[in-house]
Amino acid sequence: MKALTYQGAHDVRVETVPDPTLEADDDILLRVTATAICGSDLHLYRGKVPGMKDGDILGHEFMGVVEDVGRGVTKLRKGDRVVVPFTISCGDCFFCERSLYAACETTNPGRGAILNKKEIRPGAGMFGYTHLYGGYSGGQAEFVRVPKGNVGPLKIPDGVEDEQVLFLSDILPTGYQAVLNAGVVEGSTVAIFGAGPVGMMAVACARMQGAERIFLIDHHDYRLAFARDAWGVETINFDIDEDPAELIVERMDYRGVDASIDAVGFEAKGSTVETTMANLKLEGGSGKSLRQCIAATRRGGTVSVPGVYSGFLHGFLFGDAFDKGLAFRMGQTHVQQHMPALLDHIMAGDLAPNMIITHRMPLTEAADGYRIFDKKEEDCRKVVLRPH
Repeated sequence: MKALTYQGAHDVRVETVPDPTLEADDDILLRVTATAICGSDLHLYRGKVPGMKDGDILGHEFMGVVEDVGRGVTKLRKGDRVVVPFTISCGDCFFCERSLYAACETTNPGRGAILNKKEIRPGAGMFGYTHLYGGYSGGQAEFVRVPKGNVGPLKIPDGVEDEQVLFLSDILPTGYQAVLNAGVVEGSTVAIFGAGPVGMMAVACARMQGAERIFLIDHHDYRLAFARDAWGVETINFDIDEDPAELIVERMDYRGVDASIDAVGFEAKGSTVETTMANLKLEGGSGKSLRQCIAATRRGGTVSVPGVYSGFLHGFLFGDAFDKGLAFRMGQTHVQQHMPALLDHIMAGDLAPNMIITHRMPLTEAADGYRIFDKKEEDCRKVVLRPH
């Protein structure tokens, strides 16, 4: 089959690789009909995440048609059309029984790996996302093996287009969980840092939850303009306004917003010191977006962090957070927990996640898709790849 493989930083290639096969009784084999490039994939593309090996198949946002099932699969059959969550979860362990699927204890053989003489204990296995998360082949391919077929894949009703539901695999539940973690309800005020795909899904979900006032902060005007037109948000370009948090506080009667969402993560454009330390692997990345969230949030408010972080950060400003009495909610998304409700919202017309798609390309052009998305060329917001 054809699949997109990692060959080093900024080097991904579509190659011919062996077809996947059933390996466990509860596996399914999926013929991929649509897959997307995620902002998290760009962390891998840029060589920022350890545990990648040459030849690894990328991709954790995908859906398709079931081609075969193991004898232990009871909830799906050949021909079913499903969306697959990016986390692989058993459904039976301590955490899965509490619907904390991203913390699954059984699906990640990378748990307990040693990196730089320190034990790494990530949570559930993930598709196409380094050997720290199990080394599972991803879905930017013609076919993919999907473990735990009774727990993860969500069957899609007839008559629904792929693009309407594809983002149930990651960015829509991630944005939704970020909004729930932020405590957004009718009348809330919220600042969302980062207008990438997750940030935009957070905006859409915050509006759906009844947020009264939404600030969106980014440094790409085309993203901000789209969000203004689509959701009526108040936008701030931090290349023009160097301290968005100060501006937000001023506009909110010098208190700040009820909650802030960090949809940027460790690759935020930070100071020279942070950039140097991150490049030397002396810290886990930039904390600029997180500091802005702390500053923009009112006393007693909440900071929600769907953006990816690893290791420790320079200048966390814990004292400021303590003084303001802030609550922090964060972590990988428990996708399986949110998928059914979000599908209902899509079917009811409350959400239209496909509206952010700008580029549709065949899988054979995936390397160009990564380059365009990485460099923000052609006003790219989201790339969808079609293997067939």
